[in-house]
Amino acid sequence: MYLPAHFREDRVDVQHGLIGAHPLGTLITHGPGGLMANHVPFLLYPDEGERGTLRAHLARANPQFAELQQGGEVLVVFAGPADYVSPGWYATKRETGKVVPTWNFVAVHVWGSPRLVDDAAWLHRQLEDLTNCHERAQPRPWQVDDAPADFIAMQKRAIVGLEMPIARSEG
Repeated sequence: MYLPAHFREDRVDVQHGLIGAHPLGTLITHGPGGLMANHVPFLLYPDEGERGTLRAHLARANPQFAELQQGGEVLVVFAGPADYVSPGWYATKRETGKVVPTWNFVAVHVWGSPRLVDDAAWLHRQLEDLTNCHERAQPRPWQVDDAPADFIAMQKRAIVGLEMPIARSEG
């Protein structure tokens, strides 16, 4: 991304904070058909790997699954708050008129080479971790084991895990 030095955020813990607060990442691959993007909820494991590890799952029916099987680097974009900035908010507009509108935003771009995980126990843990993370604020949190075991087993057969050590990132 175009990133002027005064907007750059290199602190990994700050980047991780944005990923934790805005975990719906845009998974971008480049395969034979060109670019493909899907919105996928990720979990960050900050203490795994040099810069942390992302985990997620996606449907086997998703065409991006075939692209991920080819291997290679992917990009995941996590977008935080964003808003338009009016030139009228600056004293410079009244003083010289030499201002233009802009857009302020917070984002973290993460690159890595994911591996696909086809393991029922790994998927169950990933589903539990993801569910527990997002259900914990509920008055009566739903848990994976609240659903019938045969139903969850069927659902797990329809998905594949994705694990990606973060190779580099920018924010």
